[in-house]
Amino acid sequence: LRSKMNLEKISTSDVSQMLNDPNVAILDARPSAAYNGWPLMGEARGGHIPGAINFPLAWVEKFPDDQLKSILVSNGVLTEKRIVIYAYRPSDCSSLADWLKTVGFMDISLLSTGLAEWAADPNLPLDYLPNFEKLVHPQWLDEFVPKSNQHHALFEVSGDGKQAYVDGHIPGALHFDLGLVEVQPNWNICADDELLRVILSLGVSADTMAVLYGKDPMAAFRAANILHYAGVDDVRILDGGYDVWKTFGGKIEVGVQQPTPIMPFGGDFPGRSDCLIGIEETRSILSKKNSELVSVRSWDEYIGLTSGYDFIIPKGRIAGAIWGHSGSDPHQMQDYRNPDNTMRSYRAIEENWRSAGIIPEKHVAFYCGTGWRASEAYFYAYLMGWENIAVFDGGWLEWSLDDGNPIETGVPD
Repeated sequence: LRSKMNLEKISTSDVSQMLNDPNVAILDARPSAAYNGWPLMGEARGGHIPGAINFPLAWVEKFPDDQLKSILVSNGVLTEKRIVIYAYRPSDCSSLADWLKTVGFMDISLLSTGLAEWAADPNLPLDYLPNFEKLVHPQWLDEFVPKSNQHHALFEVSGDGKQAYVDGHIPGALHFDLGLVEVQPNWNICADDELLRVILSLGVSADTMAVLYGKDPMAAFRAANILHYAGVDDVRILDGGYDVWKTFGGKIEVGVQQPTPIMPFGGDFPGRSDCLIGIEETRSILSKKNSELVSVRSWDEYIGLTSGYDFIIPKGRIAGAIWGHSGSDPHQMQDYRNPDNTMRSYRAIEENWRSAGIIPEKHVAFYCGTGWRASEAYFYAYLMGWENIAVFDGGWLEWSLDDGNPIETGVPD
């Protein structure tokens, strides 16, 4: 292998001329938060070079080579291409280059100035996740926690009781029990008056900045969709959840933090009723030309090989729904997440959707089994700036309970 010092170093001007070259792949080796738009090192503008692939150096030390190379290939980063790397530190570029050589990449160049020079030039384009500030990172949360007050609240969200929260949570976090707002047997959202009572009891009003995370990240997305429905203006999620906080080295506390109930809500309730819809509205979406009902379930669930759950007997999909990708089973979201459970590159998610006809110009409603996976897809669309989006609360469980509702199985035409 060549020494790190012999790698070709190229300039900002060189890279700007490569942006539309299909034979070049640009890798952003910084943390995902920087890729999304957070200026973690004081750069003039946050974001990434257009077309760059999100590939943090930290992954190389945590995940198997085969898994990482598969991520590269799925993003069109092939060994025959010229690879350009940029990061915050030249040593990070060199370290990633050394790893790339071990898995077959040989034509590698380094952007000598990192992103700082690029970001300082307003004539050079930068891409970023439109609502990136709603997807927070551990460093931001570390500074946020001491400032928690009646206008800022941190919640650990779960749907399986409080014990895991009691055993250890981020300091200052309150517990948001989804069991208080989801009604069995369908796990649909409770009535509005009960939902308002629960939200106020947690100390949340319309103008509260509510920051959510979960030991199961999906739980936080479900809570975010519910708070959006209620009308809470500023809802944020810790990207990657509790595990990312632990990897960061954040402190953990045990016991229970008690919320301070609040009155009144301070805004219309529910404030955004169109982002969480019922079965009649779902039927309406299926009948409209410029609307899509999107199944956020595994492929095997979508084509009817499995229902996905031991408590759901019928198999198949809502007739007319298109597949929006998901994961290998009801507890996974590999098509939407990086290996560390942070949000996958929004460009990759967007491309999956666009190839199926899921575009922001349409009215898009997501559904899954009971609402959790659909809520994650919904929040990512929200982060992308999509406005006409919703979750079908009842999902496949509610739809399949009525024999009169049309279903489909098999691979669609």
